[in-house]
Amino acid sequence: MYKKIRPYKNGYLKVSDGHKLYYELCGNKKGIPVIFLHGGPGAGISSDHRRYFNPKAYHIILFDQRGSGKSKPFASLKANTTKKLVQDTRAILKLLKIKKVFLFGGSWGSTLALVYAIKYPETVLGMCLRGIFLARPMDDRYFLTQSKFVNPEAYHRLMNLVPKRYKNNVLAYFHKQMLSKNKATRKKYTYEWSFYEISISKLKITQDQVKKSLKKFSYKSMSPIEVYYLKNNCFLPKNYILKNTSKIKNIPISIVHGKYDLICPPEAAYALHKKLRNSKLHFVLAGHSSSEPEIQQKLVSEMNRFAKVI
Repeated sequence: MYKKIRPYKNGYLKVSDGHKLYYELCGNKKGIPVIFLHGGPGAGISSDHRRYFNPKAYHIILFDQRGSGKSKPFASLKANTTKKLVQDTRAILKLLKIKKVFLFGGSWGSTLALVYAIKYPETVLGMCLRGIFLARPMDDRYFLTQSKFVNPEAYHRLMNLVPKRYKNNVLAYFHKQMLSKNKATRKKYTYEWSFYEISISKLKITQDQVKKSLKKFSYKSMSPIEVYYLKNNCFLPKNYILKNTSKIKNIPISIVHGKYDLICPPEAAYALHKKLRNSKLHFVLAGHSSSEPEIQQKLVSEMNRFAKVI
């Protein structure tokens, strides 16, 4: 990871439906434009997200998606869909008068990057994607059930909150609780959803570390927005990404995925790679989190490689 840097500019962009997006610009104004697409959805950006890129080589663009981070209104579900996020990404690039951009995204950010590239392939220089999420029903099931066999403590902590009649519809139940009129109920279920996700995000993590992370993490926006998206199949047609890979087959793509990812199945990374002739697949000894050492190292090395060939 590169040393910490500060934005040379930040601000807000008004987009549709009353949303205002917070954005930051870092690095070399004349460098290769790269836009960072954060995960969740709803997780927001952090200062560490600037550090994957050589600031001398890249013009680094970061923004908080609708309802996330410093964007306003906070945690809003209003007109918050994948299509809208694609439009927002395009609006930021138009604001900056950038015709072609490199896409960098992890987890949900990989989904958004792929959907954006399918919509606007002519504007994409390349992609570096981590922790592939293809937004298929099987991906949701994996996220909610695989931990039962590997991290049963985290799994049962989550599932013990769900009544029997909702065991086959966990997303609907959590969504309902997060929209409760009772503040304590909203707080509890919002916290527990992110507690579960962070608990299974790394190869090594303790409950104390999870609690510490949640003090810094934007779970109050991520939990409700993420559950809302998953409950609605991420507002995408069935198997949308894999069915449309022909539109992005010529784009150079690097795929980085942890072998022991309990949030996004490694199979998704493999399936995507097999569909894209111009992609490179890197399985590393890691879980899901972008802070896993081998994931960080590979992402930085891949971005350094792209800087030499683009």
